[in-house]
Amino acid sequence: GGSAHRGGSIGTSDVVSLHDGALANGTLSHGLVRDDMHVGSVSHLGTVLVPTLLALAAHTRASGKEFLTALVGGYEVGGKVGRMIMDVEVSKVFRPTGTVGPIAAAAAGAKLLGLTPEQTTAALALAANTAAGYNEWAGTGGSEMFFHNGLAARSAVTAVQLAAEGAYVSPTALDGDAGILAAFRRPRPPVVPELFADRPEILAVFFKPVPACNFAQTPAQAALALAQRHRLRATDIDSVVARVTKAAALYPGCDVSGPFEHILQAKMSIHYNVAAALAHGNFAERNYVPQQNPEVLSLAKRVTVEIDPSFTSAFPAKQGAAIVVRTRDGKTLEQSLDNVEPTDPDGVHERFFAAASSALGETRARELDALIGTFESCASAAELARLTCKERDTTQ
Repeated sequence: GGSAHRGGSIGTSDVVSLHDGALANGTLSHGLVRDDMHVGSVSHLGTVLVPTLLALAAHTRASGKEFLTALVGGYEVGGKVGRMIMDVEVSKVFRPTGTVGPIAAAAAGAKLLGLTPEQTTAALALAANTAAGYNEWAGTGGSEMFFHNGLAARSAVTAVQLAAEGAYVSPTALDGDAGILAAFRRPRPPVVPELFADRPEILAVFFKPVPACNFAQTPAQAALALAQRHRLRATDIDSVVARVTKAAALYPGCDVSGPFEHILQAKMSIHYNVAAALAHGNFAERNYVPQQNPEVLSLAKRVTVEIDPSFTSAFPAKQGAAIVVRTRDGKTLEQSLDNVEPTDPDGVHERFFAAASSALGETRARELDALIGTFESCASAAELARLTCKERDTTQ
């Protein structure tokens, strides 16, 4: 195709198709497992929404404000649809981001391109037909998890483009007798949830402080607080109990004490995350390489996960957890947290700038940082897509 069908891959100077760019950027955005989290949909919506919008914005006249409006709309649709589909039982088997992500991103893309209500309905319906992803990876450490997000972004771009070209898709693909809600055996609401009727879904999103599974966040934070307060050493610990929500205990890969062959297995396990926090007193990326952390592996085997009724009843509005450590000299130490403590805005910015500088160089990272700070008044959203990529060497 011509230039109208090409885009870029974040952190590179490669020119690829819009679909390949969405696939690559969606996959890469999930790579460190420290992305945004929307608990009600159990999804990392931003890792699908932003790659989709970057791909589509590269060839539209949309402004920064229109990009941000579409982004907020995508979070709202993803949050609402995700709450309808996902519960503890569904998310045990089906990957939430792969299921909800395409629908959310199709809504965002349709808004960005200014599609009609009929076209938007078709985009959402077609995206619902691409909803996929299973959670077998969580126990094996397989890389499907990363590709779920990339495939969702690519599917959303395709759905929006086909809808814009006039594709007719069942308008009842979400809530019909054989639609996606029926597929997941979810009750069809008597009244479709109204968007922005209450607290906007985007305000329920937080950025994870621990580069690991959402359900390991609060237990790991409680363990870290305990380790820092008592200056614990892993060799001093006899056993650990992690009390968590039912959703956390039942999510695939979370209630696992080993063996750990792959980094992703370690990042999913509550046992491993708690052990790493107790042993190291920080959340450094190097803590999650199992082969380099024998002390953590040993301690993880002494961690037990229990379901706590009070934390379960407060979920998903809050994600509480408690850690009880019994030391070899007979002491019992406890730390309880009512909710996860998200990464604050300064922390998010620090992580962003470090990653952008590493991928793009400090000069371009500063340009990108400045653009993001004033993006609402930017005349062209395509500028964001341009600055996320390296400059091409045209001398060769």
